[in-house]
Amino acid sequence: MTKLPELPELQEDLEPPGIRTARRRYVTVCALLWLPPGLGMASMVLLFSERGLSLAAVAGLFAAHSLTVAALELPTGGLSDVLGRRPVLAMAGALNVVAFALVGLGTTAGVLTAGMVLMGAARALASGTAEAWYVDTVQAHSGPDAELRTGLARGGSATSAALATGLLLGGALPWLLGAGPGLGARLSEATSGAVLPLSVPVLLGAAVRVAFVCYVLTVLREPPRPAATVRSVLRGVPVTVLGGLRLGGRDALVRRVLLTAAAVGSALAAIELLMPGRTVALTGATGSGAMAYAALSCAGFVCGGVGSHLAPLAARVAGSGERAVLVCLGVCAGGVLLLGVTASAAHLLATAVAVVGFCLFHLGIGAASPNENDLLHRRVPSAQRATALSVQSLSLQLVGALTGLIVGALRPGPLPWLLTGAVLLSGALLWLRGADVRSKPVTTTT
Repeated sequence: MTKLPELPELQEDLEPPGIRTARRRYVTVCALLWLPPGLGMASMVLLFSERGLSLAAVAGLFAAHSLTVAALELPTGGLSDVLGRRPVLAMAGALNVVAFALVGLGTTAGVLTAGMVLMGAARALASGTAEAWYVDTVQAHSGPDAELRTGLARGGSATSAALATGLLLGGALPWLLGAGPGLGARLSEATSGAVLPLSVPVLLGAAVRVAFVCYVLTVLREPPRPAATVRSVLRGVPVTVLGGLRLGGRDALVRRVLLTAAAVGSALAAIELLMPGRTVALTGATGSGAMAYAALSCAGFVCGGVGSHLAPLAARVAGSGERAVLVCLGVCAGGVLLLGVTASAAHLLATAVAVVGFCLFHLGIGAASPNENDLLHRRVPSAQRATALSVQSLSLQLVGALTGLIVGALRPGPLPWLLTGAVLLSGALLWLRGADVRSKPVTTTT
């Protein structure tokens, strides 16, 4: 006879109301957090070009954003662990309101650079903070062995759905404003060129950020923590950051998570750098290639959301979270290798296989991430949780940046894909060896 706890829907009915509420709020925060980047994804590069910036200047703006995120990733993670999740999330939202307004309305390189830097600072502040809030809240209700995977999976699905929705809406709004009776032209004329049709998705993202700040301040409640003072923050953040950096050296499972993040960052960098050129080559024109890449990216986000939703099932079928990570990363590597073997072909079958590979990669990433982070949170204490997530994010970004330089120097064709596929497969093979994930969280001495 089947036991009730093995049925997820019955498990949820038996959960305390506080856990269901925390999960619902976490999913809402994820959606509000990632809808604005989705809105800007389709139009931001074109907006910068419309403002008169060269392609090199546009690349410089995005580099300023990336460097800001990398520089602040660890300090802001430590700030979240010391000061609290809610105030840091609210700060991230407030900075993003200003950043999106500057990007949407700015007409000079200086203003746009300030907007991208502020956007990077906000991204660093938000990195891992909402997830840390969710884990803290659930463990405060049900103890350190509380079930985390379902909530993390639904948060991942909400993130992917928000990005896909934002991408479609951000691409459609400028087109709709430019069609018909010239509403976009009248809007630009009425604002003396400050608001272009391409600005509207970014400014809508700023409005969503206002709603995000209001939601965080009014709804998110944190487990009690010691009151923070300026002195405790200034002293505690460096200590927390150093403790988070030591985690990878002291615990094999945490180190495995960080190495896996680096492998995933390598594959993501290759896809982001190489796929736009492949779609342009396939369609024969820049405009149609950009549209094809936007549609493909949207499909990737949908597959990522489906993968996140299936993460708990993957763990049950595989027998453990670690085996699920192994299988899901293997699927990712298989997807990248499919992209590699079709890199030199342009016929219909090769294109279909490449699309399947692209979708498999995102499906596998979506399913692997909640299982991976479930293992991480059982190893890391609450006082270093956001810092650990920041270290994980930093591993992904730094290796992704290095991979981008390497891939950019290689000749187009199968080789860049096969190399990054091999790196990702190596990351998957790290999970062949099991580890005791039920042990007590690692603590670090200061």
